[in-house]
Amino acid sequence: MPTLNKPLKCAPIKTAIISVSDKTGLIPFAQALHAHGVTMIASGGTQTHLEAAGIPVVSVSDITQFPELLDGRLKTLHPAIHGGILARRGQDEAVLAEHGIEMIDLVVVNLYPFEKTVSKSGVSRDAAIEQIDIGGPTLLRGAAKNHAYVTPVVDTHDYDLILSLLDTEGGIPLETRQRLAQKTFAHTAAYDQAIADYLRTDNSLTDRFVLSLHRAQTLKYGENPHQEAGYYRSPTEALPWVQRQGNLLSYNNLMDADAAYRCVRSFERPSCVIVKHANPCGVASANDCATAYDNAYRCDPVSAYGGVIAFNRPITAALMTNMIGRQFIEVIIAPRFEDDALALAASKPAIRLLQLNTPITPGIEVRPALGGWLVQKMDRPFQGQVDVVTTLQPTESQMLDLRFSFIVCQYLKSNAIVYAKDQCTLGLGGGQMSRVFSAQIAALKAEEQKHPLQNCVMASDAFIPFPDTLEVAAKYGIKAVIQPGGSKRDAEVIEAANRLGLIMVMTHERHFFH
Repeated sequence: MPTLNKPLKCAPIKTAIISVSDKTGLIPFAQALHAHGVTMIASGGTQTHLEAAGIPVVSVSDITQFPELLDGRLKTLHPAIHGGILARRGQDEAVLAEHGIEMIDLVVVNLYPFEKTVSKSGVSRDAAIEQIDIGGPTLLRGAAKNHAYVTPVVDTHDYDLILSLLDTEGGIPLETRQRLAQKTFAHTAAYDQAIADYLRTDNSLTDRFVLSLHRAQTLKYGENPHQEAGYYRSPTEALPWVQRQGNLLSYNNLMDADAAYRCVRSFERPSCVIVKHANPCGVASANDCATAYDNAYRCDPVSAYGGVIAFNRPITAALMTNMIGRQFIEVIIAPRFEDDALALAASKPAIRLLQLNTPITPGIEVRPALGGWLVQKMDRPFQGQVDVVTTLQPTESQMLDLRFSFIVCQYLKSNAIVYAKDQCTLGLGGGQMSRVFSAQIAALKAEEQKHPLQNCVMASDAFIPFPDTLEVAAKYGIKAVIQPGGSKRDAEVIEAANRLGLIMVMTHERHFFH
C-alpha cells in the first residue's frame, strides 16, 4: 500500500458536492460558497432547490455522463464522483487527469430521513426500505476517510463553521476536518444501527451488540456535580413522555422516575408508588388513586419527603391538592393530568410533571463492569403463579397481599424484604448484605410509623436459605410468606414454616435486583 502524502494543514475548497434531504439553511450556505468561487455539484431535489434560488450548480449527470437510474436509487455511485473524493493530493493527479476526473474538496450530505420515517405510525415496510440511503453514506465515508484533504459535512449546524473558516483561514484546518470526520463516522454508524434495529425481528442478544443513541437532553450533571451527564434515547423511537411542568429534569430525577414507573406499571388496580433514591418507600393499590396515595404515603412519610410519585391512573384535581398540600415532591408521573390538576400544580412550579404518552416496554439494560459492559434483557413483571408448600393455606385476601408484596420486592435492591397488608406496604428493607437484616430493618420501619405487623404477609425477592428470616418474621406476627424457593435447604425452610405456624408459597421465579 502506498504511503499517504502529508495531510494539508489547511485544505482549500474549490469544488463541492451537495446532496441533502434536510435543506435547512442550504440556500444561504450555497450562496456564500458561490461567493467564495466554489463550484457546486448536485442532483435530484438538491439541484432543483439550488437552481430555483438562482444558484449555479453542475448536475451529477454532467459529471458522470450517465443518467439517474432506478427511480433515483442510482446517481452518485460512479468513479467520476468517488475518484474526485478519494484522490490523494500530490499522488493521484495523473490518474485523475487520465480519466478526466476533477477533485472534490467538500462533501455536504445529510441522509434520507430513515429514523424520522419509521418513527411515524403506520409506515409500511416498503416505505421504510426506500428511506435507506446508499449513495449518501458512501459519499460521506469516502470524504471522512480522505479527511487529510477533503472536508465532510453531515450536520447543517456546521455550515456557519465552514463559512467562518473560509473567511478567516481561506480553507478548513486539519484539526477541524478530523473532528468532522469523526462526527461523520459516528453519524453513519448510528444511521446503520437504526436500520439494523428496525429490521430486528426479536429482542434476543446477539454476538455483536451495538447501542446507537441520540442525546435528547443535556443534564446539569450526573449523580454528583463533577459528573457530566445526558439523557439519550433511540432516534427511531418517539419520546414516550412529555414534561407538563417543572424544573429541568436531573440525572437522579430520571433514575427515580424510572424506578417508580417500572413498579407502578406492574399493578392492575389503581396504584401509587413513592420512590426515594431509586427504591420504593411506599406502595399501595386500592379502589382509587387517592386512597392508594394516602396508604403509600403513610408507609414511610419521612422517606417520602422529596420523593418521586408515580400513578397508573390519571391525576385529578382532588389528588393533586392532597399531594402538594402534604409533602415536598420532586416528580409526579402519570398517564394523564386533568386540566384542573395542572392548574393547581402551577402553584408549585418547581414540581416536575411527567405524562407517559405510551407504555414503555421492557428492553435491554446495559451496565459497565470491569472495563466492559454487562448486557441483559430487562426483567419482566412477576407472572403470578405460586405453589403453597406448607400445611396452612392462605386466604384469598392473603394471596392478594402475597402477590402484591412480591411485585414490590422486585423493585427494591436485594436483599429485599417487604411487609404488607391490604395491598399496602407497611415496612420495606433492602440493599443489605444479609436477608435477616433486611427483615429487621423493614420491621423497624413499620414500628417507627406504628404499623402493626400482626397477621401481615412478608415477601422475599430471592430464596430464603435458612430458617432465621422466618423466625424474625414470626416474632413480629407475620402469618404468610412468599419467596421464589430453589434453595438446597427448601425442605428445612418449609419444615420451619410449618413449625412456626406460617403459610408459605413459592413462586419458582426469582426477581433479584442487584
